[in-house]
Amino acid sequence: MALPSLFNGERAVVVLFIARTLYAAPLSLLAESLSFSLLSLFALSVEISVESSSPIAQFSTRPGASSGILLGAVTLPVVGASRLIQLSRALSLQEIGVEDFSHENGDASALAAELRVCVKVIGWLGSGACQRSGKGRWRAAVGDEVIASIRRYLRHEANCSLRPSAMHQIRHLRELEYLRLQYWAMAASCFSVLVFLCFIFHRPPDSNRSVSSLGDWGRRFGLLSIALFAAVGCMFSATKFDSGWRTTAMLLWVLCHGFAAVKLFQHVVHTFPACASIGEALLVTSGLVIYFGDTFSCTVAKIYEHLIPAEVMSEQHGIKRSETSTIIQGVLLGLLLFPLFIRSLLQVWEQYTSSAPCKVRDYHEMGRSVIFYASLAFVLGVIVPSWMQFVQDFPAHPVLWVFDFVFSEPLKRISLCMYWVAVICVAVLRFYNISKNSKIERILLRKYYHLMAVLMFVPALIFQPKFLDLAFGAALAVFLVLEIIRVWRIWPLGHLVNQFMNAFTDHRDSDLLIVSHFSLLLGCALPIWMSSGFNDRPLAPFAGILSLGIGDTMASMVGHKYGVLRWSKTGKKTIEGTAAGITSVLAACSVLLPVLATTGYIFTQHWFSLFLAVTVSGLLEAYTAQLDNAFIPLVFYSLLCL
Repeated sequence: MALPSLFNGERAVVVLFIARTLYAAPLSLLAESLSFSLLSLFALSVEISVESSSPIAQFSTRPGASSGILLGAVTLPVVGASRLIQLSRALSLQEIGVEDFSHENGDASALAAELRVCVKVIGWLGSGACQRSGKGRWRAAVGDEVIASIRRYLRHEANCSLRPSAMHQIRHLRELEYLRLQYWAMAASCFSVLVFLCFIFHRPPDSNRSVSSLGDWGRRFGLLSIALFAAVGCMFSATKFDSGWRTTAMLLWVLCHGFAAVKLFQHVVHTFPACASIGEALLVTSGLVIYFGDTFSCTVAKIYEHLIPAEVMSEQHGIKRSETSTIIQGVLLGLLLFPLFIRSLLQVWEQYTSSAPCKVRDYHEMGRSVIFYASLAFVLGVIVPSWMQFVQDFPAHPVLWVFDFVFSEPLKRISLCMYWVAVICVAVLRFYNISKNSKIERILLRKYYHLMAVLMFVPALIFQPKFLDLAFGAALAVFLVLEIIRVWRIWPLGHLVNQFMNAFTDHRDSDLLIVSHFSLLLGCALPIWMSSGFNDRPLAPFAGILSLGIGDTMASMVGHKYGVLRWSKTGKKTIEGTAAGITSVLAACSVLLPVLATTGYIFTQHWFSLFLAVTVSGLLEAYTAQLDNAFIPLVFYSLLCL
């Protein structure tokens, strides 16, 4: 295979993205950097092997899309790694010192679990690997004297309490521990799917094809990567935990994520044929596995909170969740699992009506709808709130808590809701009429919705970010319900929703599953949700809005009208469009930063780093054949966090 075809534009941009992440990683994250490097090399070898031997026909993937294996495999682990780098940077700049401890009367049990985790993390950060990183100031700040003070606290040898600055740092340490475990779960999920693909596409080399040696080399390198990745993971867990059973538990937990990712990947590509490329399916399945795994660990930790030791409980339960995140998580997971529940009920109804008298069969559709809506109301009104109340200990029923939250600032939040409704009504009616009566290309018409997202979300993110978190969850829940109704053709809305949604589809959608509106909403929401913890990059929450609402829109419009020079002979993306997208995002950042400064945010990122992040995401939009609404916001967010 020729070198230009081996390293195409998409792979070159992804390699640049990977190199930027590894360059920013400190030596305290050496194990994560090594594992991510092996994952990237393995994904590259699998992609080259798959595309060179042309076995993609084994899966019914989205027409016109490349495999996207490399991009799909590295995106989520890079998001986890960038969050680790961001939090490690905060810990290196805001040290824990002995002066943060004061000897006063206090209750040791109140902070015992927190401090046990703190001792383990500080002990690891103060190890030889961290000393070699050159951060002597950090080593001095978290040295033996601090650890001894905490241990005296735990042994009741001294009445000791922590000042607020130390408590702030301990929360960061717990979040770092939680994100570290999440990263390894992400990496294991992606790596396991790559191993599955490697074995699925393993074929004897064809002597008549010039690419056979390349594919055989990729398979051999894949086996080596599997062994090295497993070795790095085992060494990390062995050095991190001080007991064998905890090391075993951590490895089993990570391996369970990998096994679940493979099973879910198989289910997605066979249940929704021609709806996604391999890389897109890999991104979706690994993300869902991480989300379900977090919910499962949270639930199990709550069940066994009186049986599991405190230090184990704190790691299983992760960081403390807000009420808003619990509500969003419960509603979304309830709706994702709802089709499995309703399918069984509808099958029973189908069997009953097929053998019933003619008068009963006349009411088949109506009875089917009653079963559907009643089951949906039961899941969202009883099961999901019960789970929320169980894991979060709401002071009131979760529905009542939502009303209290909305009306805690009624003037601002009700006004914002009225503004959103007005924008949606005007835009949807206008664009729907244009789509029915105009010859404007559908891809350009869809970009107006990107601009609508900018008008709706930017003011809310600046002035009401917590309310926007909840609003994103509500909007995504509505989209899920409407898509379930459309796919199952539930009377009376199924046909109407399907007719309306088909007016805005493009080549990336299918009649089986329409994903564009989901990808746009999630592309804007995910950077905001992931920035809910510690965040020292004020532009990071705006990653989706800037890249999709401004950059992607301007690139498409300018490229369509003025574009002449194309990036490739077969592609439609133009250099003029890409330049317009990059320039527009930089201009939007220069306008947005002074506005953020008035609300208390401080820009702590170098302009060159910002320019590099905007450029890499713009080039990825130009070269990738994957669903850009899904990948570009996550890539841009990761680069902004560095």
